[in-house]
Amino acid sequence: MTRLLIVTLGATLAIGACGTTASDTTDTTLGSENGAAAGAPAQPGVPRTTAPARPAFREVTIPAGTTLPLALTSAVASDTSAVGDAVAAELTRPITIDGRDVLPAGTPLAGVVTEVDGSGRVKGRAMIAFRFTSVRTGDAQHDVQAAPLSRLAPATKGEDATKIGIGAGAGAVVGGILGGKEGAAKGAAVGGGAGTGVVLATKGQEVRLGPGADVTTRLTAPLTVQVRTS
Repeated sequence: MTRLLIVTLGATLAIGACGTTASDTTDTTLGSENGAAAGAPAQPGVPRTTAPARPAFREVTIPAGTTLPLALTSAVASDTSAVGDAVAAELTRPITIDGRDVLPAGTPLAGVVTEVDGSGRVKGRAMIAFRFTSVRTGDAQHDVQAAPLSRLAPATKGEDATKIGIGAGAGAVVGGILGGKEGAAKGAAVGGGAGTGVVLATKGQEVRLGPGADVTTRLTAPLTVQVRTS
């Protein structure tokens, strides 16, 4: 009887110990989870990084024959420039297609000097020619086919004739003073020759275009560029 009571009591204690261990384990697990969910301070929400919307573009073609009004941003001159030198300019007004500015005012263009001829002493007028070959829109550069531009120095024939006339008249006056009519005739011939010498020894005018000079070219082939739509 005593032995049976001891066995029964031992079994009861064992069962109680097992029940307590399982309960404690369960409570600890739940408590740990609840502590992380409720007891811990709430973490601020991390904002979702949204990539900025990429701008949209569409291609627009500027037809051949379109006039490009420009202002030089570099200087060119018949007495200082050489073939191959860079030339720069910018649009003075926008190029508009279907009511939209395809090339805004200030759009830069680049080109090169293609021909140079300085002023000659005996004959020949100074000239310079250049052509624009590219345009920059945003971060893109586009090749351009445009008509060449040239500038020719003004003729000086009237000035030359005046110089010769002055030389002849001055010679006649000096000759007349020194030797009467015969001296005047000789003096006129000498004076005329002297005037001609002045003309032959004097170079004509050069062509010089500085920054801000207005020039105009036109497209000889269509130009396709990308225009931002958003």
